[in-house]
Amino acid sequence: MDIVIYIYNGMTMLDAIGPYEILRNVKGANIKFVSKEKGEITADSHFIHINSKYGIHEIQKADILLIPGSTIAFVREMRDKAVLNWIKKIDTQTQRTVTVCTGSIILAATGLLQDKKATSHWKPIHLLSEFGAQPTRERIVDEGKYITAAGVSAGIDMAIYLVNQLKGEKAAKAAQLSIEYDPMPMYNSGNYLTAEKDIIELSEQIMKGDAMKDFSLWEILKNARTLLKLKNKDRR
Repeated sequence: MDIVIYIYNGMTMLDAIGPYEILRNVKGANIKFVSKEKGEITADSHFIHINSKYGIHEIQKADILLIPGSTIAFVREMRDKAVLNWIKKIDTQTQRTVTVCTGSIILAATGLLQDKKATSHWKPIHLLSEFGAQPTRERIVDEGKYITAAGVSAGIDMAIYLVNQLKGEKAAKAAQLSIEYDPMPMYNSGNYLTAEKDIIELSEQIMKGDAMKDFSLWEILKNARTLLKLKNKDRR
């Protein structure tokens, strides 16, 4: 089973590594990290790096395509025609195309989620509707071959869900146990729908600080109308 994880500068590392730690424990899994150009990829923290051994021009097919999200860099990826065309090409061969966090917005920008339900990180989830998808505040959304996961940590849950689909319950449970994934959070504040207002506001401040590290992309993201205009301009 060939699994391709698309990685890019500015991505949120756990979006890719969380699912990887589950999927690598599945018998027969052959995982490749692929970027637009092979080489070193820097996370949105600007601290962690990962080496991509393959460029998108080297990968023509996959059984599973996984697209991670990011704090702000997804804006650049969703406007990159070469990346979007590659995703669409790989998607024609996949059994499942899956995303974590704002990776769903990148996927939506290809048009593949048109009229389909999808989830994303709670903050920019509304952007899905600009590409014809139906924003749905759930941790995992299954639309046939397309599976989208909410923010960051939800990628682990999505990977377990995916393994269950592909290999069955025992394989999924074994993969879960392999990383001792038994979440018992100290606080019940990990869900936007139940989080307190002041906690949401504090979280927004933290994310805004991270996003403004790339000010040019932040200027695009902060105004959804500007984003929509850019999207329409790109289609001409």
